[in-house]
Amino acid sequence: MKNNILVVNAGSSSLKFAVWPSGGTNAEAILRGQISGIGHKPHFYARTAAGNVVADSAWTQTDGTQEALFRQLAVWIEDHTAGAKLAAAGHRVVHGGTRFTEPVAIDAAVMHDLERLTALAPLHQPHNLAGIRALSATHPNLPQVACFDTAFHSTHADIVTRFALPRALHDAGVRRYGFHGLSYEYIIRALRKQAPMLAGGRVVIAHLGSGASLCAVRDGVSIDSTMGFTALDGLPMGTRCGSIDAGVLLFLMEHGTGRDTMQHLLYHESGLLGASGGISDDMRDLLASDRTEAKQAVDLFVYRVVREIGAMAAGMGGIDGLVFTAGIGEGSPVIRERIAAGCAWLGIKLDPKANARGGGCITTQGSAASSWVIPTNEEQMIALHTVETLKAPARASPPSTKELAHA
Repeated sequence: MKNNILVVNAGSSSLKFAVWPSGGTNAEAILRGQISGIGHKPHFYARTAAGNVVADSAWTQTDGTQEALFRQLAVWIEDHTAGAKLAAAGHRVVHGGTRFTEPVAIDAAVMHDLERLTALAPLHQPHNLAGIRALSATHPNLPQVACFDTAFHSTHADIVTRFALPRALHDAGVRRYGFHGLSYEYIIRALRKQAPMLAGGRVVIAHLGSGASLCAVRDGVSIDSTMGFTALDGLPMGTRCGSIDAGVLLFLMEHGTGRDTMQHLLYHESGLLGASGGISDDMRDLLASDRTEAKQAVDLFVYRVVREIGAMAAGMGGIDGLVFTAGIGEGSPVIRERIAAGCAWLGIKLDPKANARGGGCITTQGSAASSWVIPTNEEQMIALHTVETLKAPARASPPSTKELAHA
């Protein structure tokens, strides 16, 4: 009987998943989907590798708990994959701190250490770990693997990770980590196949979506990233502010802004949404709008991306290639064109027809630095890591439900 790998990205109100054949993780996922509305009205959506929608309905028969949702999801998956059983599960975990620099088989000790990192990613880590516990409750003998967004950036030099703060704070974990690592790792693997010479050079990868960041990669190794201590840093995003003068936060505090209000402001009311005066956090809406505020938000986003590409290039002593990925990077020729125009001084010369098509190389033959559009696939990266990790001889035994409940 064939076995499958379940890939899980658990959030506060949604659970994204993908199912991969355990022996063919270089292929496309068998199924992809998500459960949204967790906690009030769960809605289930799934499609096949061919894009056929095979589920789009409310899950009224469940009690809404994550354990019940995972139980129902597992049954549904087995019913729609010719009875194939789940062999393992791989989870996206946002923060691995300084200890977890590669994927790891999950046991009670690992869970305990990951819990301690919750303060570094309070909006993501608790939900990632809740998904692990919930799946363990329904499938206590199923091996599970944690794959980290921070791990790819563990190669950063000490000078890149430090803030100009007292050293004791750095030693306590207040440092630059970097995120979106699973996406960047996938892009580098894809680039080695599509342009092996470039993959061994100096590349800036632009992961531009609702969450946005840049990564400087030299010879396949992460050198720097625009995200730092949290996924709030760096570029302006859909609703996140990106880099901000710490004095602004002090000013807001002095005028009565509390912690919870501040957190909501920075994570949910800022970025493209805030800069556009509330028009939208979606780049497509802003590009379609004729309002001045929408144009200003787009201009701000492009300017900051261009500026930070320059910073990434400076850190590597030059640039050989620029790769666009994620929702905006893959889907917006206009934004790619504007960013490339701002990077003309780096030797990037876009081919308008290739850029309009998207995919592959989008620069002219005479361009000193090439530019590419490569769709990211974090789920496949997690599936690959899960298979590779569980093949390792030192793999820990999967934890029991009781162990995880008390981790």
